[in-house]
Amino acid sequence: MRQALPGAAVDLLAQPAAGRRKSLLVADMDCTIITTETLDELAARAGRKEDTAAITERAMRGEIGFAEALKERVAMLEGLEQGALEETLAQVTLSHGAETLVRTMAGNGAHTVLVSGGLGFFTERVAAMAGFDETRSNRFEIAGGRLTGRVIEPILGPEAKLEALTGLSAERQIPLALTLAIGDGANDAPMIRAAGLGVAYRGKPVAREAARARIEACGLTAALYMQGYRRHEFAG
Repeated sequence: MRQALPGAAVDLLAQPAAGRRKSLLVADMDCTIITTETLDELAARAGRKEDTAAITERAMRGEIGFAEALKERVAMLEGLEQGALEETLAQVTLSHGAETLVRTMAGNGAHTVLVSGGLGFFTERVAAMAGFDETRSNRFEIAGGRLTGRVIEPILGPEAKLEALTGLSAERQIPLALTLAIGDGANDAPMIRAAGLGVAYRGKPVAREAARARIEACGLTAALYMQGYRRHEFAG
């Protein structure tokens, strides 16, 4: 099909028709459910965006460990006023089709979870915007109304994202074959690889290699079409 449509702006997936609809969605937040990397945008308010973005890019490509990269980036935020969190949140935009994906799956009985290596302040609010059932994320230390530059242990990284998928699958008695994981970076690769349908959304090479499916041209509603939903079934 790709040979027949060279250069066409389409996303393709060949799969069995049976079992397409998934009962558990585990999704990454930054550059997946939302259009930006919140930690980098937060760093912009400390005048360190270029520095943190360079580390983020290396981490998402799998060139450096996630925990190490997170600690380095958060350290650059030391002394930043807590009010910068609200300012950054005001600029957050959901990716095209994100809310439709989440609310359509939830409306059809799926459990939806937003997982992020970023800050819970953003994850909780983005989850409410998009309609997720629950969140898992990291916590940054704040004292005297300012960020201290430290991450509160334990750090949620690639293995914790994978555990969210496998743990909820077991807890809710949902076969892994009926799970969907979607993300863009190296820290998403383990859960993408383990899910019944693993999707790389405009992903870095490590995520693309791990994924059963890729979304490069379309919005996140492509993940609904992959599950056999028709347009008239979409929420909203």
